[in-house]
Amino acid sequence: MTDFKLAYHANCWGDLGGSAAGVTSITQLSYRTFGDMRRAFHDIASAGYEGVELFDGNLLDFRAGEMRSLLADNGLALVATYAGGNFIFDDILPEELARVTRAADRAAELGAPHLVVGGGAKRFDGVREPDYHKLAAALDRVKEIADSRGLRAHYHPHLSTIVEGPDEVAKIFSMTSIDFCPDTAHLAAAGGDPAKLIRDHASRISYIHLKGFQRDPFAFTPLDRGDVPTDEIIAAMRDVDFNGWVCTELDAWADPLEGATASITYLKSA
Repeated sequence: MTDFKLAYHANCWGDLGGSAAGVTSITQLSYRTFGDMRRAFHDIASAGYEGVELFDGNLLDFRAGEMRSLLADNGLALVATYAGGNFIFDDILPEELARVTRAADRAAELGAPHLVVGGGAKRFDGVREPDYHKLAAALDRVKEIADSRGLRAHYHPHLSTIVEGPDEVAKIFSMTSIDFCPDTAHLAAAGGDPAKLIRDHASRISYIHLKGFQRDPFAFTPLDRGDVPTDEIIAAMRDVDFNGWVCTELDAWADPLEGATASITYLKSA
């Protein structure tokens, strides 16, 4: 798979969560990994990746100059930052978009090509059809934020949101102009065929998250194991002439460097 540019997400080097201040201040509710990003960057570079993706909270923990030096010291490019929001509640949408804007500003300042967002809240009493329209409108706002900063905006369907499986994927991308960042593990876990989804939506895909997944017991895995047919996914990427960045990720792993190495070893032989 050396014909693709390979990046890795730094989310595996600590517990995943959000900023505690976000409980009482939506504007501050960023994603983050509670871990050492300096170690993460060193390990990602050591494993052989060229780029890195960061949660918005971790990105904004560093001043631009500090992050630029950290990237340069490890020979890495900042490929993307990932932010999220509920995106269906009118009163808090401006606060959520303000967060996305801060992350987009920093990503653009550092020369990253991509902005990724996830979200679309499930209500306590179930999904309401108008929520898809609210989400789509919010995603178009995210795209405007990214476009104005020279970034390419992507929506990342995710388990526990209102866009999980192939039917919801088709619905939301018929309603918004934002690009599609497929996460192969989340799509497979929701009953989708990631290779087919890549072929079906090829014109909207310029950035991909690759991740392994095992069904029983439920767990995300490196790419060389699990139940996601990654060989078929890579074949689909080649069939549609995908030539962008590929970001491998692994939400949790006891030895993050081992997980990163296992995935890139698999990719380089694919």
